[in-house]
Amino acid sequence: MRRHGFLATLASLLLLSLTASAAAQAPIKIGEINSFSGIGAPFTGPYKQAVEMAVEEVNAKGGVLGRKVEVLFRDDKGQPAEAVKQAQELVSGEKVALISGTFLSNVGLAVSDWAKQNQTLFVAAEPLTEAITWSKGHDHVFRVRPNTYEQGRMLAEKAGKLKYTKWATIGPNYEYGKRAWETFRDRLKQLKPDVQVVGEHWPTLGKLEAGPFVTAILNQNPDALYVSLFGSDWLAFVREAQKRGLFQKTFVVGILLGEPEYIDPLKTEAPEGMLVTGYPWYDIDIPAHKEFVARFTKKYDHNPVLGSLVGYITYLSIFEATRKAGSTDTDKLVAAFKGLKIETPIGTISYRASDGQSTMGAWVGTTRVDARRGVGIMVNHEYVPGERVLPSDDEVKKMRSGN
Repeated sequence: MRRHGFLATLASLLLLSLTASAAAQAPIKIGEINSFSGIGAPFTGPYKQAVEMAVEEVNAKGGVLGRKVEVLFRDDKGQPAEAVKQAQELVSGEKVALISGTFLSNVGLAVSDWAKQNQTLFVAAEPLTEAITWSKGHDHVFRVRPNTYEQGRMLAEKAGKLKYTKWATIGPNYEYGKRAWETFRDRLKQLKPDVQVVGEHWPTLGKLEAGPFVTAILNQNPDALYVSLFGSDWLAFVREAQKRGLFQKTFVVGILLGEPEYIDPLKTEAPEGMLVTGYPWYDIDIPAHKEFVARFTKKYDHNPVLGSLVGYITYLSIFEATRKAGSTDTDKLVAAFKGLKIETPIGTISYRASDGQSTMGAWVGTTRVDARRGVGIMVNHEYVPGERVLPSDDEVKKMRSGN
């Protein structure tokens, strides 16, 4: 009997050992939810390519914690409910270690709320509303890109030194568009108290009929226009505005409009002289960035866009947090992300412990058509680090106090 008991115990220990070994060798699964179809595709397509490149590179070096990394991609179709459904299925069915991605701000907020309720780590790569890390922030969400508050302030600091006082705005009628304008407007009024707002225009995302909006703006006769349109809406607006001479009559400030995703498709139609945030990949003199561009271009036979850079940095962040945590346990990953520092193609960034916002910055400059390349580019640009425009920890605490 003792012999049978010993053998049974030995078999149990062997089974446990084999199970533990199998778990240790199993891939680390990450659930990536994004708007891979629809208006987000110009950003999210190259984003996905950079994610795949980052995963291939880390797996070629043995993975993370001795385990391969596997990313499960899901399309949220630009719908908050679809994104939440995918998050639930990825966590409960696929047993992913965390959720990353999302593009639209309203989708990001929905996934963030789900992550809070379900105590799941969410690394928000792209959604820009500041609410994600501030008024609706929580311990389980971290965000990569500089948000609407940061980019709005970067632009306002430049615009506030110019002569323009009569402003209008046009942007998509949802979370991102409204936030992008409000933070710029409020900072601009602090810098120039004589600023007047003569018109606000909020077309439905992805359904812009440009003609009536261009007419309305021309009738209001602003001397400056703040634009938060993007994607197909921006392309349609530019073509109608060029026909009607709007850009010759009005100075334009555009959040995101120097990003290759939105300026390259316009080719030589790109408006010149706009003050924008963007990504001048062709003119960033950092060795690590040049290497990133070379690897991406060789692999995919086209240049990176901002989505490429964001995707790559997002997954470098996830890999480094996992190494620091020494585990895929959610609590340990959350703790690892707080104060995490990583080396990226554009230098060192960190994730603030107070709000989970990364210190990644953005480039601010003006647009010009490069006749040689046949596209619009950014000139006279400056990289503004996130630290320069982020609120203090005490201010964040106040913004989160009602959450």
